[in-house]
Amino acid sequence: MNRHAIRFTDTWRTPLAPDTVYAKLADIAAYPQWWPSFRSVRLTGEREYEVTIRSLLPYELTFRMTPVVEDPAARVLEAALDGDIAGSVRWAVIPDERSGCVAHFAQHVTVRKAALRRWMPLARPFFHLNHAVAMRAGRCGLTGLAHE
Repeated sequence: MNRHAIRFTDTWRTPLAPDTVYAKLADIAAYPQWWPSFRSVRLTGEREYEVTIRSLLPYELTFRMTPVVEDPAARVLEAALDGDIAGSVRWAVIPDERSGCVAHFAQHVTVRKAALRRWMPLARPFFHLNHAVAMRAGRCGLTGLAHE
């Protein structure tokens, strides 16, 4: 495996309906309204966004996010990422008989930002912690929409 590659997975349980969660996740431009780690999202092309994110650690990542799969029937989203990180992200939203739905997240990226690449061998656990904090904030923000 490339020493600058990193994989993240997460599972969100939410009381929201599956179609509602899919729609919120498909609306990339609105992420900053409910997901604090998304500092800015700007449409730069017909289907391309410039995204800047930051979580707990004192660094930002900026990259282009281009949707490549938007399947509302299967509730699957996939996007290509290119910039400070390059790779892909995937969401799959499924109904949960106990509560609204479950959203499965998978991200496979290579870190390209030079300052972070230098620290990858030592800082990998901190990158995972940083990502976990960002994902928790996103899940809380999304779940908070159920109370609006």
